[in-house]
Amino acid sequence: MRAPAFFIAASAPLLIASQICYDPLAVERIAADEACCHAGLAHRQERGEPSRGYDMLHHRLDLVIDPSVRAISGIVTHRIAALSELESVELDLSNALIVSAAMVDGAAVGYMHTDDKLTLLLFDPISEGEIADVSVAYAGEPPQNGFGSFAQAEHDGAPIIWTLSEPYGAKDWWPCKQDLNDKADSLDLIVTTTTGNRVASNGLLIEEADLGNGAVRFHWRHRHPIAYYLIALAVTNYSVFSNTVPLADGDVEVLNYCYPENLGAWQGASNDIVAQLQLYSELFGAYPFADEKYGHAQFGWGGGMEHQTMSFMGGLWYELIAHEAAHQWFGDLVTCGSWQDLWLNEGFATYLQMLCYERLAPQYWKPQIRARMNQVTSQPGGSVLVTDTLNIARLFDARLTYAKGALLLHMLRWVCGDEAFFQGVRDYLNDPLVRNRSAVTEQLVAHLEAASGVSLAEFMEDWFSGQGFPTYQVVWAQAANGRVHVGIDQTTSHASVGFFEMPVALRFAGDGQEELVRLDHVSSGQRFEFDLPFQADSVHFDPDLWIVSGQNLVLKLPVAVFDDRERSLIYPNPATDDAWLHVGGRMSGEVRLEVIDALGRMVIEANPVVEDLRVPVLSGPLSPGHYTVRVVSSDGARIELPFIKG
Repeated sequence: MRAPAFFIAASAPLLIASQICYDPLAVERIAADEACCHAGLAHRQERGEPSRGYDMLHHRLDLVIDPSVRAISGIVTHRIAALSELESVELDLSNALIVSAAMVDGAAVGYMHTDDKLTLLLFDPISEGEIADVSVAYAGEPPQNGFGSFAQAEHDGAPIIWTLSEPYGAKDWWPCKQDLNDKADSLDLIVTTTTGNRVASNGLLIEEADLGNGAVRFHWRHRHPIAYYLIALAVTNYSVFSNTVPLADGDVEVLNYCYPENLGAWQGASNDIVAQLQLYSELFGAYPFADEKYGHAQFGWGGGMEHQTMSFMGGLWYELIAHEAAHQWFGDLVTCGSWQDLWLNEGFATYLQMLCYERLAPQYWKPQIRARMNQVTSQPGGSVLVTDTLNIARLFDARLTYAKGALLLHMLRWVCGDEAFFQGVRDYLNDPLVRNRSAVTEQLVAHLEAASGVSLAEFMEDWFSGQGFPTYQVVWAQAANGRVHVGIDQTTSHASVGFFEMPVALRFAGDGQEELVRLDHVSSGQRFEFDLPFQADSVHFDPDLWIVSGQNLVLKLPVAVFDDRERSLIYPNPATDDAWLHVGGRMSGEVRLEVIDALGRMVIEANPVVEDLRVPVLSGPLSPGHYTVRVVSSDGARIELPFIKG
């Protein structure tokens, strides 16, 4: 066991012993106005069970930070409720930080600190159901891990320190419990720093005190359940301004902390948050922390991080503002209960930033969807489900967790229907087993199924657990009486999914009219027949971009050819960038294939050998247009038909 000797950074005159010595009365100051922390005991059986034998109720971080010195010191006190008798209390804390004292209810206890685990050894066990205050005094230079769990930099010559703890970095700068299923019910974060600096953090700023001798203290108080990785601080010479967002239940302040050199730019860009918060509140229920604030704090990172009630932002641009604000519902109010389910945070936030375009700037809606579909289909594999949660690159994979996660929600909306989808999501957010707690994918699915009446088991097996995406081949013909014949084939990009069962939309157009037809596609090769009140000359597959798919082809055929397609039809099946044409009738001898465009030009000429009736013909996709395909064998057999590539 280490002897209690408090570490103080010699180069930081602010870090004087009188400011950081252990205060046995600190735990008493937690209780009076923090009765909410006791609510944790009542609801713990209704959520994912906290680990390590205890439930976190309240955090109090009393820290000293000088942004010009990459160091931290202070006392962290946790109020906990024992779920069983405890002879020890285990916390997470990097071994780079030095512990000088540990106490339970003001009495010193022993401790072991190894392998980034801090274990407090209790002389008197904590009984089941008992509430205790556990305090740790510590100091040191945090390690440089993750995305900058404790980072120091400069802007315009001014120093800054910020934290970013997702997913496993909280232990790098404070003794904590890294358990997604154990949110504390409340938080006090107190930082003493040098005069001229401000501290950005969660909740409401209830004190800003000049201590004299070049020191100032900021006290932030948050009275909502909060996950360990959403607690944050940033310290620098911030400029401050606010936006006001009128909502149905009253105005919400958006408090902005930015670098002084960027004040004008931030003031100009910050107004985007107004319509975005209004939209989210309309779609998903009132902003969940309206009694405190929302905010942005600038930090030296390229993106953003959704720290509860105050997102840390590399800058203010439309999609980043929308994304981090969306996290206040999806990620903060409801946090993923496992890192395997990170898409519940990132997929929703990405989809909501897309919804801002749909509802507020619709000219950008389809380009947003198409861009993400192109991103997802740029590789043949990959699931939304994260199977290796220690692989940080995979956790935050932009193609899978973000883009495919967002499009998974988009397709759920298509399968369930708009009204049922949004109702199901609202029910999910308001579920008492989920709200202010953590959730897993099955809980979201259950609410969507209840709202829509649709079983989503196969859908989720294909799109969440499975990999890849489908490619569709649509052939169609229309008789003179308006009867339409449609055949839909599907191939998949990855062997983990043999077939994606999805409703398919086709838009028929002609004679100045158009009609959208929704077909339940349950097997490859499925045929459909229905009537149209006009003669169509074109068909657009999935015109509103509901299905993640790639390299789709649409062919128009004469009715006679469609009806005889088992014998003589040629149709594409592009499983890769090189398409295939299938020859339905047996042709012996050497085969010559020709593709002729609408101007009579030969665009493809090949003399392949027929193997299993498949003829590879394309070195790249044909441009949309009208073509004639001619297949001639050396024994005189001939097939010729027109088609339209959509």
